[in-house]
Amino acid sequence: MNNTNEQALPSTRPYLIRAMHEWCTDNGFSPYMAVHVDRSVQVPMEFVNNGEIVLNVSHDATSGLHIGNDWIEFKARFGGVAREILVPVTHVLAIYARENGQGMAFPPPEPQVSEADAGAALPGESGGADGEAPPAQRGPQLRAVPTEESLAQGTGGDGSPEPGGPKGPRPALKRVK
Repeated sequence: MNNTNEQALPSTRPYLIRAMHEWCTDNGFSPYMAVHVDRSVQVPMEFVNNGEIVLNVSHDATSGLHIGNDWIEFKARFGGVAREILVPVTHVLAIYARENGQGMAFPPPEPQVSEADAGAALPGESGGADGEAPPAQRGPQLRAVPTEESLAQGTGGDGSPEPGGPKGPRPALKRVK
């Protein structure tokens, strides 16, 4: 029995990322990507904030950019130093135009916890004296962005009531530097 419902379809995420990147580029915008950082992501860790990093993925800011179905790879300069960047497509949280915030957000990656890793934290990922969970366990700091329809109905992007109703402030993606 070979049913197409039983077969796993490829993710739409890499196709949507490529489409948003192309849309930004074609319209003269700078495409930025918010990325969830864990041990599978190769980025300059000194620029990671709360387990996330925002990357300028415009053609002017990158060299050898390749947005594949599984990985996004390119070279970029950080503080004048060229770095090789490798990001699993599953770790892209959002891609958007820096100039106007228009873009697309994605769900965070599923945590990959094996029995051996269950009790062990990565080096430098201890909870600290304040008892805060390590960045990999806290998850990304994204929230649902209301659509124009939900604003007109007085609800947030997740269906919850929006503070201030339909006349509340317009939502926007927050740039993390």
